[in-house]
Amino acid sequence: MEKEDLKSLQQQVALLRAEGKYKETIEAGYYLLKCGTECDDPKSILTAHLNIAASYYCIGDMEVAFHSIDAYDQVCSKYGDDTDHLSLYNILFVLYEYNQDFSKARETLEQSIKLGEQLKQHKIVSNAYSNYSHLCLAEGKYDDALEMAKLALEQANLHTPETESPIIKIRVQLNMALAYIELGNFDTSQSLIDDMINHPVLDSFVREKSQCYLVQGNWYAKQHMYREAFEALTYAKELVESYNDIYLLKTIQEERCGLCEQMNDIPLGYHVQKEYISLLHEINKQQLGLTALKLNVKHNVTVLENKANTDYLTGLYNRDYLEKTTNEWLKQASERNESIVCITFDIDNFKTINDRYGHLFGDEVIKQVGKASSSLMAENELIGRYGGDEFVVVLKGGTLASGKKKAEQIKRR
Repeated sequence: MEKEDLKSLQQQVALLRAEGKYKETIEAGYYLLKCGTECDDPKSILTAHLNIAASYYCIGDMEVAFHSIDAYDQVCSKYGDDTDHLSLYNILFVLYEYNQDFSKARETLEQSIKLGEQLKQHKIVSNAYSNYSHLCLAEGKYDDALEMAKLALEQANLHTPETESPIIKIRVQLNMALAYIELGNFDTSQSLIDDMINHPVLDSFVREKSQCYLVQGNWYAKQHMYREAFEALTYAKELVESYNDIYLLKTIQEERCGLCEQMNDIPLGYHVQKEYISLLHEINKQQLGLTALKLNVKHNVTVLENKANTDYLTGLYNRDYLEKTTNEWLKQASERNESIVCITFDIDNFKTINDRYGHLFGDEVIKQVGKASSSLMAENELIGRYGGDEFVVVLKGGTLASGKKKAEQIKRR
């Protein structure tokens, strides 16, 4: 495969993930991984692992996501550039935060900040400090949250593109406002909230706009202005419904239910509870859908892996799988002081068969030899087609005598 083809595949995988097509991303990612490995192209391998990990995260399969990131890390440590390492830190933070492993999340952010500052990547550094602030808020460390948010804002001010700077600053100011609210500084937090809500850039960023109204609702609630808080959250709910983030909607509805209790408004509370129950049904449907998607993806990946390990003509294992498995068996044999026996054989006068009867007939001979030989394999015995008319048999824990016996059985069969 040509380098240009690999670049096209990389772009396709990234685009599929950006479009939220996670099943297709995973399948395309494994194909890119196969092609990248065959062409010895580290960038393709890294792109595949990163997008596979992010997609598994999005469908809620954390175990496989971490496995993919571990594979990414191994390749990145040998061949990755600084940008690849930054990508690693970004995805690791998301995974650690999801698992509420705040210690590792902080460690990852510190690495991201250090490398981002070296590269003068102010946007990345600002985002890292902002995430750090978010962690501190989750842990109830409001002074630290405010300090990290201020550092994030400094980096955002150094970020030059006029089209991006305003929204980057607003994302930071959201954390600042929350920290000020928790610290009881309602004047400063109100000023920040008013500036954010009235900023014209929010017309293009509905998610951030909804978060501004969530913070405003928090500001009112902290001061026991429950009716105003309910109105702010209701507007946030309408905005969130427009981009269908049902998990954020769940949080909003829970807070609205709580506010109805504070207001002692039973009819309104009944209405909100009905909305909440309907939302829970929708979440349950989506979770069932994600479970089905995970099963479907795993099935398809198993099919892809089987294809990657199997010789197309005979259905036996291919050379790549033989070599990988034998390397692993040899390692185990060395550790356990066991033996490994290897038998190699080919088909006598195979060229003459092809020349006399044609290549289709020759293919059939190879298939029949493979079928006959594989029928003799027992547990811990492996057979594969090494190439052309050459076959390899590996016996785990076998002796020289058992190897000779197996060779004679194959010859007779």
